[in-house]
Amino acid sequence: MFKFFRSKFVIAISLLFALLLAGVFGYRFIGGYNWLDAMYMTIITVSTVGYRELMPPDSGTKLFTVILVLSSLFIIAYAISVITEYVLSRSTFENIKFRKMKKSVEQLQDHVIICGYGRNGQQAAVKLRAYKRPFVIVERDRELIEKEERDFLFIHGNANEDEVLLEAGIKKASCLITTLPNDSDNLFVVLSSRQLNGNLKIISRASLEATQRKLILAGANKTIMPDKIGGDHMASLVVLPDLIEFMDQLSIEGENSINLEEIAVDDLPEDYINKSLADLDLRKKSGCTVIGFKAPEGTYLINPDASTRLLPHAKLMVLGRPEQIQKLNNILFADS
Repeated sequence: MFKFFRSKFVIAISLLFALLLAGVFGYRFIGGYNWLDAMYMTIITVSTVGYRELMPPDSGTKLFTVILVLSSLFIIAYAISVITEYVLSRSTFENIKFRKMKKSVEQLQDHVIICGYGRNGQQAAVKLRAYKRPFVIVERDRELIEKEERDFLFIHGNANEDEVLLEAGIKKASCLITTLPNDSDNLFVVLSSRQLNGNLKIISRASLEATQRKLILAGANKTIMPDKIGGDHMASLVVLPDLIEFMDQLSIEGENSINLEEIAVDDLPEDYINKSLADLDLRKKSGCTVIGFKAPEGTYLINPDASTRLLPHAKLMVLGRPEQIQKLNNILFADS
């Protein structure tokens, strides 16, 4: 739609430029004015301000002025209509877009709220999209929202304000990720979020180690220091280059490239409860490998034995290629 308006803008500007150019040349060669006077006559004629003429016009100049005035009326009217139509249509389009987005946010349940759409926020959004987790982004920079071409849900506003968090559906959300660049802003968001939803899982970005403890005391469940992780990752590439590059392959490179999956035993069909990993036989059925097991009490077991039981509230960590992960989900949850 906006490409269509841009083409109409080009036409309108071209016509205005051609009108002014024709007026200057006409008064210069038909009326005998010098270049400056010809420009002056063109402007006062096109704008219809009614100033006096610089010299008595002859018949040719009068006829040219009549043609110029009539042409300017049509061209300027067209230009004004294009600009008015563009402004009104753009405003209407944005209002419809944000109303639709607000309605979609109101329908969310057990979703994730991402506060801040900087580099960390964008990475979080891409990963959540890959795992098909519903989420909404809170961002105060409207230009950043308008530049985003993907159909992410946005709330325009300051995440420090309770009204904005409520608009993002914090009462019904299951998790909040705050990635604001300023630690004090993250701290305020954590405090407000914990007050609005006591059961919310909160993950916060931190720039300084001294801030991590404050964020935990304020109500954050986990804190992440991107700079520390980045430095550790670079050092690991020096001492364990092949291992780290292999681990990088397990990360998501695109929106549909999932190599790791977390499966809650409670989400499995009842037939699987209390069976062993050997009974499940995921390797044979899907090609995936169980690389980790989280017991109901919270302890982790790396590379669990085949005799490990699928107890309620436990979780499985599964490794596989994207197509194997998809096949696994189809097998386990086909009838659930």
